[in-house]
Amino acid sequence: MTEFVATELIQKLGLHRHPEGGWYREVYRSTDTIAAAALPERFAGERSICTSIYFMLEQGDFSALHRIKSDELWHFYAGAPLTVHVLAADGTYQAVRLGSDLAAGDSFQAVVAAGCWFGAELSGGLGFALVGCTVAPGFDFADFEIGCREVLLQLFPEQAALVNRLTNA
Repeated sequence: MTEFVATELIQKLGLHRHPEGGWYREVYRSTDTIAAAALPERFAGERSICTSIYFMLEQGDFSALHRIKSDELWHFYAGAPLTVHVLAADGTYQAVRLGSDLAAGDSFQAVVAAGCWFGAELSGGLGFALVGCTVAPGFDFADFEIGCREVLLQLFPEQAALVNRLTNA
């Protein structure tokens, strides 16, 4: 891949600001849907079978802690390594580093289970990280909840530094 700077990728991929931070654009939404009656109770209506986005963080950006009602598969495409921080309901913490340096422990893909709180940031690298996120059942903003710092500090007091770093309020 030809080396791009973040501003070129934002323009070439048609990215827009995401409410959680960073840049995104939906690139796929299945035309087939799953009826509400066939989905778990946590969904309030029918959903596309699958959706996919480009997602990019620039140096200084972060993806604020949030959760959704579906599993989300992250795919690394280009740039600096990215760490996805995951906080499960049972209080466990996992950091998954996405990148291309497999010898250093990077992964090309990672899964965040439905209902987990998660956010992301560059892993000390400069520039940007371009990833993709695939959600099934498909993403709907009705299933998206941005984390409240005060609530997350009560739920995950041992992760106070992370919660303070990856929340806006």
